Amino acid sequence: MPAIDLPSSLDRDGFHLLHGAFSSAECDRLLGEWEAACATDANGVMRSAAGAVYGARNVLDLWPDALRLLHQPALTEAVRGVLGPGFGLVRILYFDKPPGESWALPWHKDLAVAVKDNRLPSAEFGRPTTKYGVPHVEAPAWLLDQMLTARLHLDEVTEENGPLRVLPGSHRGGKDAGASGNEVRILCGRGDVLLMRPLLSHCSGHSAAGTTRHRRILHLEFSGVRDLPDGYAWHTFTPSNSSPP
Repeated sequence: MPAIDLPSSLDRDGFHLLHGAFSSAECDRLLGEWEAACATDANGVMRSAAGAVYGARNVLDLWPDALRLLHQPALTEAVRGVLGPGFGLVRILYFDKPPGESWALPWHKDLAVAVKDNRLPSAEFGRPTTKYGVPHVEAPAWLLDQMLTARLHLDEVTEENGPLRVLPGSHRGGKDAGASGNEVRILCGRGDVLLMRPLLSHCSGHSAAGTTRHRRILHLEFSGVRDLPDGYAWHTFTPSNSSPP
């Protein structure tokens, strides 16, 4: 089978799955470190009424050692091949669908980026919001086109635990393209990484009733653009060649 041209695959479909990017042992280590980091009621950790952690926003603030993910060869080589050598990590989120505490999201595109100050006048950025103390704005389409998301699956994803659903090619329609076309369900193994463009239409449903499966994901956002217009700056921009913590 010929090697897949990753940039061409992403340009056509808006997503690509890297199989086996992380080993099971690496996933165990990452989960252990993350669970220790969010053990307290730190800012940015989202818990259900029963206390289960189902998401987190300020992952780098809670867990600085997560920057070591930048030095995992399979991941960084793939991102560099798409965004070029000057890319940086701009945000990490965490998601889970804990057994008995599942949730769902409708079709959407990822338009918001985290910045240092969202109050500056701009013709490029709009819709300022603050999420767990971090300013966010809606980014222009040209910037989102030069970004890439990597979703590291710390659990196997099956039909049971609310897999992500995507619409291939929908990233080419811009921000306002509606949800239509033949969807693909992202079923994958533990340690697989889904690369996707922010403008790819995606959604997910609830986990199956009674399942014991988690769906724990580290959601990393990368940008090939370091300097933003109108005086804006990334809330965090960690270059790909930075030294490991």
